[in-house]
Amino acid sequence: MTPLAGLRVLDFSKVLAGPLCAQWLGDLGAEVTKIEPPKGGDDTRGWPPFRGGVGAVFLSANRNKKSITVDLASAEGQKLIRRLAEKSDIVVENYKVGTLARYGLDYASLSALNPRLVYCSITGFGQSGPYAPRPGYDFVFQGMGGLMSITGVPDGQPGAGPMKVGVAVADLMTGMYATSAILGALEHRHVSGQGQYIDIALLDCLIALTSFQTLNYFVSGQVPQRLGNGHPNIVPYQVFACKGGHIILAVANDSQFKSFCQAVNKPEWAEDERFKVGASRGANRDLICGMVAELMQLRTMHEWIDLLEANNVPCGPINDIDQVFEDPQVQHRGMRVSLQHPRGEVALLASPMRFAETPVTYEVPPPLLGQHTREVLQQVLGYSDAQIDALHAQRIV
Repeated sequence: MTPLAGLRVLDFSKVLAGPLCAQWLGDLGAEVTKIEPPKGGDDTRGWPPFRGGVGAVFLSANRNKKSITVDLASAEGQKLIRRLAEKSDIVVENYKVGTLARYGLDYASLSALNPRLVYCSITGFGQSGPYAPRPGYDFVFQGMGGLMSITGVPDGQPGAGPMKVGVAVADLMTGMYATSAILGALEHRHVSGQGQYIDIALLDCLIALTSFQTLNYFVSGQVPQRLGNGHPNIVPYQVFACKGGHIILAVANDSQFKSFCQAVNKPEWAEDERFKVGASRGANRDLICGMVAELMQLRTMHEWIDLLEANNVPCGPINDIDQVFEDPQVQHRGMRVSLQHPRGEVALLASPMRFAETPVTYEVPPPLLGQHTREVLQQVLGYSDAQIDALHAQRIV
């Protein structure tokens, strides 16, 4: 038994935020049907690098789904989707505002057929406001939402300037917020018997991600600035160079700072009024970080980690991706899984969710385009082979 067993999802989304949301619903046991256009399918199918001719980005966001192809611009294709919606619990879509309404596949149209339907629309700017019609991608929202202004090397230093995060964090967070919203709507439906519409915007989600940095601004009136690998509220909490490499030092409170000072044989730092409490360390950031930086040069990263961990001081290495999956903790947690794909075995990132009673399952590898069209139309809608063949001949599926 899985948490969402028995629920059916129609996934009209492409690229990353929507597909991730639908994938996570599939991980939780929902039956997810990905609706793709007959020509080409999801854009990310063609984004390199490839495994068996399938793009890595597509592989990252489309497990636990079945793929069917449908021409949404055709009247017969729209009729087919309406029949599927009548038998579904959730719709996830990320078309431009108004597109699915033109096809009679918007929330108003489908909820009239199925009042219990939970319908989640994911767009760049949301369904309302002056920017609603605009398209947009993750990179745009990292800039517009303020994240790039607080990410990167500080002004006045070599390499200074705004920097995007190394993964599509706006897409990832939007997928998570969409998933949470859908689960909330399902609980509301459990009580009320009614579905509802959910409007999720990448820009909103990215702004929400700025979290305490925005609260720093609300409280102080000071616009947050780039600090490189430093933390705006906690010191010393950053990357330091050491012999032959770098180390992350994450001293988050006064007790940990005292332990750090004892471990590095500098007990006097913990008693110095300039460093004794967090607020004082923040006010003297450059001074204390300069002293720590000089000290860190005396040992290798591994030597420092051994010493600091023995004294319960939070610290760690900076791993390349290959090193991540060589780590014994990561291996123990099983963060790499393999599924047998029609074009060969594929390695995928595991879900980080660990349920005691209803574990995440990995039942279906990321599908080939239209791989399950016949299966879904037969099993869900009761179409005959002759009916499906006719739809193929008309290029509707």
